[in-house]
Amino acid sequence: MAKRIQFARTGGSEVLELVDVTPAEPGPGEVRVENRAVGLNFIDIYFRTGLYPAPSLPSGLGTEGAGVVDAVGEGVTHLKVGDRVAYAQGPLGAYADYHVLPAAKAVVLPEAVDFETAAACMLKGLTVQYLLRQTCPLKGGETILFHAAAGGVGSIACQWARALGVKLIGTVSSPEKAALAEKNGAWATIDYTKESVAERVRELTGGEMCDVVYDSVGKDTWETSLDCLKPRALMVSFGNASGPVDGVNIGILNQKGSLFVTRPSLNGYADTRERLKTMADELFAMLESGKVRIDIAQRYPLAEAGKAQDALQGRQTTGSTILLP
Repeated sequence: MAKRIQFARTGGSEVLELVDVTPAEPGPGEVRVENRAVGLNFIDIYFRTGLYPAPSLPSGLGTEGAGVVDAVGEGVTHLKVGDRVAYAQGPLGAYADYHVLPAAKAVVLPEAVDFETAAACMLKGLTVQYLLRQTCPLKGGETILFHAAAGGVGSIACQWARALGVKLIGTVSSPEKAALAEKNGAWATIDYTKESVAERVRELTGGEMCDVVYDSVGKDTWETSLDCLKPRALMVSFGNASGPVDGVNIGILNQKGSLFVTRPSLNGYADTRERLKTMADELFAMLESGKVRIDIAQRYPLAEAGKAQDALQGRQTTGSTILLP
């Protein structure tokens, strides 16, 4: 029997169970992947707590992993049994020994990219790709603010921004995280537990403020983020670590300088197999060039998924975390 993590009710990490399952057979257009490593992401916690509703309960969890194709459904022509693949989208259920997903959501891994690296960076790396290269195509020379700069997404963003010639100001919660973000290429860091973020941005930029703010924190940082932008600049809200942003008076965008705001997602950008492949190819090229390196700072057995989520939610992690089936 294979193993998977599932939850039958929403709540804290205690609702997660390790259960025995018989791996499903892939249907038309699907593949089954024998996972070698599984990615851990904040969105997994959103599903577990019910912020994002699961399609049904009990439900599997997780959308990111890497492994080997071990079964192929009818009509799949671009993948075959034995292919090394990675994925970051699709149905919940990646926290498992085997995962069945649409073949269009899996990409072939270059030999230079190992399973653990792929599982640690597919969702985070593709997120950085669409944030820096599509949501606002950065050309170099811009100044941006990136919240949680020492986390999994932030660590990649610091490196990618440096490669693009972009000045990234990263928010962090400790001197250790500041040092990590700066090592990864942050132009400057702000410890939000001790400093006013907006005031420090004003000092760092000589009053010019930022061209773009990337905010994955949500409710707690919404207004601060807006206060860090120059007139007609862009606010990118792409996560809800502190809770969703709601009750917003759209007039505040006018009051703070005719600002733009967007709420993007990976599924909104990697919405076709061709677009996903193009995005993944750019990510893999950054990895192979050495311009982006993935820091896997935490590894947990699959059975300890709840413990891993608690560490992530408690901001006790740096870099990326993976689960090992």
